[in-house]
Amino acid sequence: MSSYDALASSYDGLMADGSYRKRADWLERLFRKSRIPVHSVLDLACGTGTIACLLAQRGYEVIATDASEEMLTQASGKAAALDGRPPLFLRQSMPRLRLLEPVDTVVSTLDSLNYLTREKDIRETFRRVYRWLKPGGQFIFDVNSPYKLERMDCQMYMDETEDSFCVWRTFFSRRTQVCTYQVDLFRLNGEGTWDRDFEEHRERAWSEEQLRLFLTEAGFQNITVTGDLTMKPPRADEDRWIFRAEKGE
Repeated sequence: MSSYDALASSYDGLMADGSYRKRADWLERLFRKSRIPVHSVLDLACGTGTIACLLAQRGYEVIATDASEEMLTQASGKAAALDGRPPLFLRQSMPRLRLLEPVDTVVSTLDSLNYLTREKDIRETFRRVYRWLKPGGQFIFDVNSPYKLERMDCQMYMDETEDSFCVWRTFFSRRTQVCTYQVDLFRLNGEGTWDRDFEEHRERAWSEEQLRLFLTEAGFQNITVTGDLTMKPPRADEDRWIFRAEKGE
């Protein structure tokens, strides 16, 4: 089963600590630093669309892409309750990004880019983002740091809601720099019994030097890296990095 197929319907409940509004506030703060006015935004690998919907509520014209049909189903249901113009959701993988016209800003949040475990895929993703970004526009994304993913080796985590219970087992390979998440998901069904699903997720630990190189090769400039939701450089023990890069005018 592909990533998030089974987890999609329970994702928002299990990820309630995602601090989405705080992250949307932070993105808007970075939008104000853009060389060009930000009206249109691409949310790359949008998941269940929480960030896309928050930005749409704030008046941005939002396009949101994700490779998972199940995640996009959840996102579309969420967007149906919005006042005003909802995001346009498209089913696309990151390395196959294709839009009708360029956007002012591209964002990708909550370590989506770590799921690109092959170098050719992340290079192609950066090239496509550059292609569909207006001159002067920003590409803003976060990644789980190598420090975090290495620390997760041989760990077990549990999340639960009233109708779901999730167990995550994690293993990190120093040879491949890939962290594998094995996910057992139990969900309460209408008969009062529990259904079990299993998924396997893989995240690559990309170094700051690698990501800077791939961005530069794609054509980006003025690349900055900070800790999570701060303007300060990342600490050695930072779990999440935020990258910001610009397309020249």
